[in-house]
Amino acid sequence: MKVKDQLNLVKRNMKKNRMRVFMTVLATTIGCAFLIVLASVGFGMQKSMQEELLSTQKLNEIQISGKETDGQVEQAPKEQIKELENTEHVAAVVRRSGVSQTAQTEVKLSDRTSAFAGPVLTNIDQELKGNTKLVSGNAPKSDREIIVGYHFGKSLLTEAERKQLEKRNENPELKQEAPEGFKGDLIGKEIVFSMTEQVKDKSETKSWTFKIAGVAEAPARDFMKDSNIYISEKWKSEMRAFAEKADGAEEFEEPEYSEIYVYTTGIEQVKEVTDGLKEKGYLVYSVTEELDNLNLFFNAFKAGLIFIGTVAVLIASIGIFNTMTMAVTERTQEIGIMKAIGAQPGMIRRIFLLESAFIGILGALLGVAIAYVISFAANYAIPRILEAVSEGSMEGVDFTFSSIPLSLVLIASGISVGVAVISGLRPAVKATKINVLSALRREL
Repeated sequence: MKVKDQLNLVKRNMKKNRMRVFMTVLATTIGCAFLIVLASVGFGMQKSMQEELLSTQKLNEIQISGKETDGQVEQAPKEQIKELENTEHVAAVVRRSGVSQTAQTEVKLSDRTSAFAGPVLTNIDQELKGNTKLVSGNAPKSDREIIVGYHFGKSLLTEAERKQLEKRNENPELKQEAPEGFKGDLIGKEIVFSMTEQVKDKSETKSWTFKIAGVAEAPARDFMKDSNIYISEKWKSEMRAFAEKADGAEEFEEPEYSEIYVYTTGIEQVKEVTDGLKEKGYLVYSVTEELDNLNLFFNAFKAGLIFIGTVAVLIASIGIFNTMTMAVTERTQEIGIMKAIGAQPGMIRRIFLLESAFIGILGALLGVAIAYVISFAANYAIPRILEAVSEGSMEGVDFTFSSIPLSLVLIASGISVGVAVISGLRPAVKATKINVLSALRREL
């Protein structure tokens, strides 16, 4: 019998008991859809966390926490910075430091002041080579020129705006609008940065005048604010010398560098550079390591969800087994006739396996379609429900609750079809063992 004839025979046999076949396909569909939807939660969570991680950190960024030497961890001194800069595939080494933990700082522009603008002493040329990009202006050309954060202008308030902000913070339920701050062009403006310290029971203030050369791009996330002023590290000795005069300054000794970041020439070199620095004793962290740990966890998590979903498919396989067993019983005489005219046992077995496989394929196709509908509905409805319940506190939070990649579709379809074929194997083998004479007498 040709393959085409076998397929036509399978199609005819399935039409004889449409309701029974329909209920069997329905059970397979539900099992397959449940498997995909359940596992899609794991894929969705993994996708969301990866996007969140990648949006807040550059892929080619490596954070340096210090270097371990003879069991002692020390902050990287200048000679170690030189070693980092000379490492192969390193494009930039950004080193940042603060001014003082005891000083009161203030930034003034005309009649506006900002108490939120934190000074960051850094090597600006390396900042621009590494992580910092400008939305306006140019790179500083002298030590008197600085870069300001994207939200620096909003932090510059007049006295009236400052009182408005205080009133808003005291009564948040009134939902007053926050002051907009300085809205003009900052490029070329001069600011006065002041430090005030308590020296021998009296306040001393020292000021520096800087010119704004550029404005940094906005942070990756809306909730992140950058009101810093990025000053050349060449001013570090002068500013810290003033801070060291303060009462109790010896109790708050500033580290040489508070933050050190290494930027590789490309994403492909991150692992090589990270491993090389680890071998030298550096304490490092990179997003690639975080992604590896994240993927390891979610691979185990997704495997568990797929296993649970497979149980639903196995329950559906009981229906397939019963349907195929009934089919063999009802077609006993037909099987006997096929054997009498020379049909081989392998062909009879193949016909029944094709029938059970078709049930699995139909169930998988319908299950995939239903799963996509449920996934789309969940991603549309759940964020809106949570936003309504949380009274808008989740506004701007981008989270994918369900994601169905092609790999999940293939896995679920393979499991559904595979279980269906296995369920029909026992009845198919039974059909090949039917005695011809008994079958022609309508006896099983």
